[in-house]
Order: sequence, then C-alpha cells, then structure tokens
Amino acid sequence: MKSKQAKFFLMLPLIFLALSMGMQEKKAKLFVLGSSISEHYGKYLEGFLKEDFSFDRKRDDLGLPKSSGIMRGSNGGDSRSALAYLTERFKDPSFSPDVLLLNCGSHDIKVSPNDGTYQVNSEDYKRNLEAILELTKEKDVKLIWVRTTAVVDSIHNTPRRKNSFQRHAADVVAYNKIADDLMYDANIPVIDLYTFTRNIAGENGYVDHIHYNDKVRELQAAYIAGSLRSIYGK
Repeated sequence: MKSKQAKFFLMLPLIFLALSMGMQEKKAKLFVLGSSISEHYGKYLEGFLKEDFSFDRKRDDLGLPKSSGIMRGSNGGDSRSALAYLTERFKDPSFSPDVLLLNCGSHDIKVSPNDGTYQVNSEDYKRNLEAILELTKEKDVKLIWVRTTAVVDSIHNTPRRKNSFQRHAADVVAYNKIADDLMYDANIPVIDLYTFTRNIAGENGYVDHIHYNDKVRELQAAYIAGSLRSIYGK
C-alpha cells in the first residue's frame, strides 16, 4: 500500500505539469492575405504577435496556371485573385485558420492609361467581397478586414509613369466605402489602416509611388497587432 502511495506522490509533479500544459492557451492561427503593403509590414507583425498567434500568409499561386486568376508569389493581388485563392485553399481540410486578416483593393483600382478601364470595376469588387464573406462564413473563419491605404495622386501618377497604370485617391475612398458597408452589414471587424497610415505617413512616408518606408511599416504592424489583440480578446 505504501509503495502504491509513494508511486502516486512521485507522479504528482508529472500530473500537474500535464494539466498546466493542457490549460495553457493555444495560439490562434492567423493567416494574412493582402497586397505588397501587407508583405512589407508582415515581418514586423509576425514578431509583434508571436506570443499569441501563429503567423502564416499567402506564399505562392498554389502551382495553378495563370488562368486560375491567382496572382503569383505572396502578393494577394486584387479581389478576384483573393477569392480564387481562398476558394482553392479551402478545398484543403488542413487549411483552417482561426483568423483571416484580409485586404484587397489597391490592385482593383488600377486604371489603364489607354482606355480608363479598371482592373476590377466597383460592381465586380463588391461581388467578389460578397463571395469571400460567404466563403469565410461557411468555413467558420473569423474574418478581419483591413482598409486599403491611401494614394497620393501627385506622387503616384507622375509623368514618368504616364505609360503605366494609374491609381487615384478618390478611388481608394470609393472602394473603401464599398468594403466598409459590406463589413458593417456582416458584422465584420475593420482595422482602419487607411486613416492610421495617412496620419503618420502623410506625403513623406513613401519610398516610391505607393509603398512606405520601414518606420511606417513597423508602425502599421504595431497598430494592426494592437487591433487584433483587442478584437480577438488577447
């Protein structure tokens, strides 16, 4: 009897260790799908969230042909590409993020200098976002939307870029409004990276026609990390 009691007490530390490990909060799985802006702040965001979230993002086009509509590389591209990518990924049962941090818009608003057509017009943009909302709802994934960052016409549409695509500040506002309304109606949390970045970067935080310097990227990541923790209750 004493031998059994001794063994039991010897096992107590292991029992308590197992219980404490089981009681530790599991890291939520975060998946990021967004444009090159998200690629740039991503390295900082991953560091800021390492205690609470496991971090992953789009990394490629899943080996599918160009006809799939999925943009190559880690860039999420426009709303058409984002929808195609998520539709394909969700076919894999192992793809089960707890939180999807999503933005698309900056590629949608690209305007051809030749005929003024948009890469994705506003009606199709709305339809694509509606389809993404339905898909994430069906898969029971917590969607968090990130508003598209600003464009400064005089910086983006310079004479040397006259033969390249253009973007316009008014279109960012219009497409953000479309997304805002959809997310509000669907009760989806929104991180206002547009206003935050415009306030901290102004017109001096750009390194080219649309991308930001490292300091702005780090601040964007800090803002998103704080917002995520607040939304997700971390």
